[in-house]
Amino acid sequence: MDPYTPRVRTGTRKKNLTLSAKEYHKVTDTIASVRRNRHYVEDELVEDIDIRVQTSRETGRRRRDEASFEAERSFVRAPLNSRVVSSSGHRDKGKGKARDTSLYDVPVEIQEALVLEDLLYVLMGIEGTHITHHPDYSPDDEDPLNGIRFVVAPSLDPSLRDLVERILPLATYYTAISAFIESRSHLDFGLVNHALCASMRDMLKDYQTLLSQLEHAFNTSSQFTLQKLWFYVHPTLHTLSLLYLLITDLATADDPTAELSSSSSDGSDAEEDARNEALGLGGAKLKAVLSEIKTTSLGVNGGASGIAVKGGEVLAILHDRMQSMSGDPAARELYGALLRDAGKPYVEMVQAWIRTGKLVDPYEELLVKESKFINRGTLEMDYTDEYWERRYTLRDGSTVGGSSKQHQAGVPPPRSAGGRLPGGACIPAVLERWKHKILLAGKYLNVIRECGIEIRRDSSQQDEEDLSMDDERFYKCIEDAYTHANRTLLQLLLRDQQLIPRLRSLKRYFFLSQSSFLTHLLDLSHTELRKSAKSASLVKLQSLLDLALNTDAQGEDAMFREDVKVTMAGSGLYEWLLTVVNVSGLEDGDAAEAHGHAHESQKKEREKDKDDKKQMLAIDALTLDYHVKFPLSLVISRKTILRYQLIFRFLLHLKYVEQSLSSMWIEHKTAPWRRQTRPRGIGPEAGRQTPQIPQSSQKDWHSEFENWRKRVFLLRARMLAFVQQILAFTTFEVLEPNWRKLEGRLEAGKVETVDQLLRDHVDFLDTCLKECMLTSSRLLRAYSRLIVTCSTFAVYTVSFTKSANNAIAAADTPDGDHSMAKRWDILGKFETNFNHCTDDVLQVHLDCVQFYASSENVSLLPLVVRLNSIKCMP
Repeated sequence: MDPYTPRVRTGTRKKNLTLSAKEYHKVTDTIASVRRNRHYVEDELVEDIDIRVQTSRETGRRRRDEASFEAERSFVRAPLNSRVVSSSGHRDKGKGKARDTSLYDVPVEIQEALVLEDLLYVLMGIEGTHITHHPDYSPDDEDPLNGIRFVVAPSLDPSLRDLVERILPLATYYTAISAFIESRSHLDFGLVNHALCASMRDMLKDYQTLLSQLEHAFNTSSQFTLQKLWFYVHPTLHTLSLLYLLITDLATADDPTAELSSSSSDGSDAEEDARNEALGLGGAKLKAVLSEIKTTSLGVNGGASGIAVKGGEVLAILHDRMQSMSGDPAARELYGALLRDAGKPYVEMVQAWIRTGKLVDPYEELLVKESKFINRGTLEMDYTDEYWERRYTLRDGSTVGGSSKQHQAGVPPPRSAGGRLPGGACIPAVLERWKHKILLAGKYLNVIRECGIEIRRDSSQQDEEDLSMDDERFYKCIEDAYTHANRTLLQLLLRDQQLIPRLRSLKRYFFLSQSSFLTHLLDLSHTELRKSAKSASLVKLQSLLDLALNTDAQGEDAMFREDVKVTMAGSGLYEWLLTVVNVSGLEDGDAAEAHGHAHESQKKEREKDKDDKKQMLAIDALTLDYHVKFPLSLVISRKTILRYQLIFRFLLHLKYVEQSLSSMWIEHKTAPWRRQTRPRGIGPEAGRQTPQIPQSSQKDWHSEFENWRKRVFLLRARMLAFVQQILAFTTFEVLEPNWRKLEGRLEAGKVETVDQLLRDHVDFLDTCLKECMLTSSRLLRAYSRLIVTCSTFAVYTVSFTKSANNAIAAADTPDGDHSMAKRWDILGKFETNFNHCTDDVLQVHLDCVQFYASSENVSLLPLVVRLNSIKCMP
């Protein structure tokens, strides 16, 4: 039997060139199954399936032998690591047989199946076969936040290319967002960035779920096409594009060089580059140097560039994007959801601050900052209210009454000229009008907490844990917390700490409202106060003050007397005030004029000041101090105590000069001043007159001596009237009315906030200083010269009495008195410095008072009337 030999079938290859629909679906399903186990696709699509599976396994084994998966960056970023080739594959574009394949001879249906499979890889950030990385892409040089760009093989059918290029941006967005989440999840970027990344990660999970569903549809459904893929991913493309725009803003907010580089690259052209190259200005190194110089000149490398975009700045950028995209409902909803999620840590920090007074801000993201080096101990030596004003402040440097240089010193510079502040210093726009209440609510509670008082949270607040920045309950919570903290601290100061009685005691001791104790003290310490300031005993003066207070104080006046202490100032009152006024520039015109006059005699004045300081008497340096404990030290701070001391020293000097002139008036009632003097030719002793002395000359001397005594009386009376008028104006028309206003506001409950209480107290003292003429350099100079003249004149009381006794005794001798010219000379100097004609100092002082009363300070008008009455005295 002949062996069976099959016949050769003719036309078999020709028949296989055209596939039926059933055969076509069978082949595509086989391709999809095989490509799940290998990366490269062979040119011959009809080869044996077993050979291709074996080849895929050998390729995978070879990759595992070449490098560990720990050295591959893609294994950390993408879950489908078995489909990713080594990073060396990015550099060897010609490696593998698939790199040389072409789709020109492949039917459109097969091209669509291949491209669909590639797209499912690419949308996860994995390079495909016919959709590859951009030729310029390098994983080591490219910024991950820009995303990976992909390109389609040029052999792809144009009808498919257009649709694929619409989908490809989705892969760029996904890789950029994934890189952003990975980088901003670091601890240095703070809680707000962490919350934002968590929210974005949830959105990417939905995106990955969509890709899983699309891959399942691709593997199971023969009706899945590229058009259907576009239909399903089109809404997601818009969402990821919005996220991509957001992360671009966040990534470039702290990098001004990005704008500089883009602007420089846009402005360059080939002709200019050729010209620069011909002039020797080309080259990458020179361009880099020029770019660095330009960047440095714009301040890119300094200031805020070192501060990461975090905290309030992230929320501000989110809010700005939401407002700018308000016409797009999808964008507004997306950014609103991100703002709510990212703002949760910020809202929680704000709630902890306004409800407990504790600042929990480990990454400096909140609008409130704490200066931990400032504590309660600084209140005893702080003359600037540093504890209250600088312990807790806003990061943007603003204060309730406006910005100040003191607070602006710690504020970081903005990102760009006129731009937003960096980090936590940038306050979200929705919190801009609430920032001061947030600061004060926590600051008030912090004071209460440091007093040892437990702060209890309201039961109604327990249900308001889940709040967001777009929730009206959050702002109602801020308002309620501010009201509660303010009311609690006000009650603590006014009721528990007895603030009003404390202020009354200050008024009694420093404003001398009942100054019997001061008269008693001056009488007891007369000897001690005549010593120099360095020689006087503070212990003895303190014991004498306690004795005077215990003797005179009764009832409410005896309250808090143990807090009053005696101290010595380091400089004279008027010299110190003139220095402060000129340096602080309260009056620019006066300061400039004084500077012009002082420039010529600067050395002489310095030497004179040194001599004055050495010889300064204890009465000129004597002042009182007042000690209070926290939290009263917030209101009665060193800054306010200093103002009280200035007014006290002003009044003390007036009282002392008044007492000295009154003692001089008593001295003028003694015999040398009241005794009648007559020429020898008149009276019972006229017969014994010595013929050598003419009677006319005796009459002239006696009349001249009588005139001298009358002039002394008149000068003393005018000086005493001047001092009494200044003292009466200060006490009855300045201090008492202003005190009544402050006391009325406190008792009537018109002071609603603690900051308003502090401002009203300081404003009260500043008003008193201004109306007492202690803030005007011109008035201070004229007044100090007058009061020093009066004080010196009172010191000469004994000298004048001795001179009068010598004159009377010398008149009875044959030679007579020859010192009358010297007496007139001394008296004339005092008159010249006080009331000589119209060019006297009193007239200058009166003119100054009239000028300021008509231009700046109307309250000085009563003083003008009082001083005019002194001028009219005979």
